[in-house]
Amino acid sequence: MRKYSLIGIWAGVCLSMGSMAQNVDMVYTTESQRWVEPKKFMTKTEATAENTISVYPEETLQEMDGFGGAFNELGWDALSYLPQSESDKVFQEMFSEDGANFSMCRIPIGASDYALSYYSSNDVPEDFAMRDFNIDRDRYILIPFIKEALKVRPDLQVWGSPWSPPAWMKVNEHYAMRNGEFGNAKDGNKMNPGAKILNNATGFKMQERYLEAYALYFSKFVSAYANEGVPLFAIMPQNEIAFQPNWPSCTWRPEDMAYFIGEFLGPQFEKDGVASKIWLGSVNASDPNYVRTVLNNEKAQQYLAGVGFQWGGAKAIATIHDEYPQLQYMQTENKCGEHENDWTSVERSWKDLLHYINSGAGSYMYWNMILDETGSSAWGWPQNSMVVVDRDSKEVKYTDEYYLFKHISHFVQPGDRFLKSEGKNQLAFKKADGTVVVLLYNGAEQNSLRTVNIGDQKVNLDLKPRSISTVTISNY
Repeated sequence: MRKYSLIGIWAGVCLSMGSMAQNVDMVYTTESQRWVEPKKFMTKTEATAENTISVYPEETLQEMDGFGGAFNELGWDALSYLPQSESDKVFQEMFSEDGANFSMCRIPIGASDYALSYYSSNDVPEDFAMRDFNIDRDRYILIPFIKEALKVRPDLQVWGSPWSPPAWMKVNEHYAMRNGEFGNAKDGNKMNPGAKILNNATGFKMQERYLEAYALYFSKFVSAYANEGVPLFAIMPQNEIAFQPNWPSCTWRPEDMAYFIGEFLGPQFEKDGVASKIWLGSVNASDPNYVRTVLNNEKAQQYLAGVGFQWGGAKAIATIHDEYPQLQYMQTENKCGEHENDWTSVERSWKDLLHYINSGAGSYMYWNMILDETGSSAWGWPQNSMVVVDRDSKEVKYTDEYYLFKHISHFVQPGDRFLKSEGKNQLAFKKADGTVVVLLYNGAEQNSLRTVNIGDQKVNLDLKPRSISTVTISNY
């Protein structure tokens, strides 16, 4: 981004200058223009009161932990169609300081809906001692994917969660929770219809030998990844804890999850000296009582560092953050769309970014970072991605949502702080060097004036129609 001293350059701009020159930078993205650094973006005309934003640089809120997305098998498969030089460019765009600068990413523990097929790290029934535990499949797919990112961003934070335990640990002995077609997924599975579980009952076999084995499974997974040079800073025991689709999944009653964490998973990590933190999640239950039940369990709470929410969990995060301010919070899976990959996705994701960060989230995860031109899962649901790789033409497309996330993650890094601000359609942050970053969204079909008040200064901005803009202000 260009840096401009406002003294003697922007004539007529209404600024009360202190003893130091104020530097204001800006970059914007529209549907047709990507990552533009304009020469002129300020105006002498102040915005109306309705479009005035006040930023309070001394009123810091939660610390930001990171932004990024998920590594999945189908993403690595899409990249495999590119020449190495083109694949390298994708990783630079996503993880370098000049690119999106992603600082945190997610992996599935075993099969997700964007795996090539069902699998876990131990598919040998009743191997309670985990003798046959292995991550051999991941060594050829997920781990090379992650290591390409680590080459560009060695301090990338990685966390993991399972979509399903090994099938032999579940009461229906199948990776999924229902049979046949479901929602947008058009490819069913071969589950016996009588094995479906649709009432949010716990799908895990709650006998002690299974609970002990599953805790050991997590411990071995973290250790195995660390031995491969991919340390996990955290795990969440279950993805979408209250959802029963026809792809890998497993529901848990909150009492049962609290029991597993407090009596088995936490003690196993403690016994084995596992450094990875345990977070509750990912929680898609809208009722805060789901999370309260787990956090109010004395044995479970001592092992929990944070809570991850997604989808329906949006309705619970603000309440839980207010009641348990000592914990960290995360949005774990951005809404994945229908493969439209257009500006409507930006509008939806922007609303979620506003909601989650204003509700206390310190990290925010996109879902699939990279997919092929179909965007399709192994179960038939085509979804959005930040990067689309056309397998035939070898063309690489960076979607509108990629730029939305770049507009925040390029600037806001772990340790930066969210700031109190007043207005509409903005997020404000304070970097370690004191620079203030303001992310602005203009959803109107015409230019929009915005005035940003920061301290005793005013910055008047002219925003492009249907645009995302990031403004950085230093020496205010």
